[in-house]
Amino acid sequence: MIPRYSLPAMVGVWKEEEKFKIWLNIEILVCEAWAKLGKIPPGEVDTIKKKASFDIERINKIEEEVKHDVIAFLTALSEKVGPSSRYIHLGLTSSDILDTTLAVQLKRASEIIVKDMENLIQALKEKAIEYKYTIMMGRTHGVHAEPVTLGLKFALWYEEIKRSLHRIKIASEEIACGKVSGAVGTYAHLDPQVEEFVCERLGLKASPVSNQIIQRDRHCFYLAALAILASSLDKFCVEIRSLQRTEIMEVEEGFGKKQKGSSAMPHKKNPIICERICGLARVLRANLQAALENIPLWGERDISHSSCERIIFPDSTILIDYMLVKFTDVVKDIRVYPENMHKNIKLSRGVFFSQGIMLRLIEKGLSREDAYKMVQKDAMQSLERGENFKKIIKEDKDIANHLSQKQIEELFNLKYYIRYVDKIMERIGVV
Repeated sequence: MIPRYSLPAMVGVWKEEEKFKIWLNIEILVCEAWAKLGKIPPGEVDTIKKKASFDIERINKIEEEVKHDVIAFLTALSEKVGPSSRYIHLGLTSSDILDTTLAVQLKRASEIIVKDMENLIQALKEKAIEYKYTIMMGRTHGVHAEPVTLGLKFALWYEEIKRSLHRIKIASEEIACGKVSGAVGTYAHLDPQVEEFVCERLGLKASPVSNQIIQRDRHCFYLAALAILASSLDKFCVEIRSLQRTEIMEVEEGFGKKQKGSSAMPHKKNPIICERICGLARVLRANLQAALENIPLWGERDISHSSCERIIFPDSTILIDYMLVKFTDVVKDIRVYPENMHKNIKLSRGVFFSQGIMLRLIEKGLSREDAYKMVQKDAMQSLERGENFKKIIKEDKDIANHLSQKQIEELFNLKYYIRYVDKIMERIGVV
């Protein structure tokens, strides 16, 4: 967990007490299902429900001796319930409890993540609208390309998070799958109706076929969706960090009045939240690698997946919750400097108008190769000598043979580059 940051809802999903509550609930539901099938006397189920409880300290003490968490739980539970405990865990294997519990936990975690994403989507939409026409330089390879708007950057992120939300919902549905089918998935000492009853009560689907466990391709797909989401946040934060560099300073991560950026340099304002998110994204991607390794297991099951899953699922869901909350804060509090955007546009002395001039020359009948060479020569002169590109173009006799001074002037128009902004925004529902 991230120090000094409280995420009570998500952390609560993974608390040991909550885990044991789900275990107990599943065991009781199985007893109720058996009672409906006439396998357990209804009175015994009432006794179990009345007396069933657990003591974590006692469970842990028993586990130290038996070296098996589910057996320790069942032993401690039987001490509370008494003779009726003989009906508990009837026909089950440990993974019936463990995997079904994990499905419940991941379903709950997903509900929190979806809410986080919806909050971020709304924040990005608001910024896309606010800065729809705020012109800035677009960069490819880190080099000035052609103008864009800050609103379009936010719109791009908005649409990407919407896609990620779609993936998360699909993965969440796939992971919400329970299993109560016994030691190797054959229901040898169970009845499929027990599984159906338990899963329905828990809000899960029953696995159509399993061995001793729910197959880990489901879990891997879920972590892949989280890792993709984390990588998108990483990408957004890299862009903010880049645009916050002193030489650019077009946007800036919010900085509190009492915040300090460096123990040595009082002037520093660093994009620490964005950097933190970039670092945590690496952890999410690494956890996906572990999930991929968990797919191939021996026969009907081994437990090589179990140990790492006790880390990667709580950590991944807690981390992505944290990252989403913090990045939403970054978006809401971001500082924007349009004057620096305008200043940076001027740095290239207008060479970014080169494509428009080339295309106009092609319209006038020149080959693409000749038009490209003609415009590139002037652009290189502008960049190398620090001269105004429009001035060089207007003085170029070869270009003057094809374009009038008025036609050239018309091509140096910033608004031309953002004339379809509204159309783009409408296509993604940002209006």
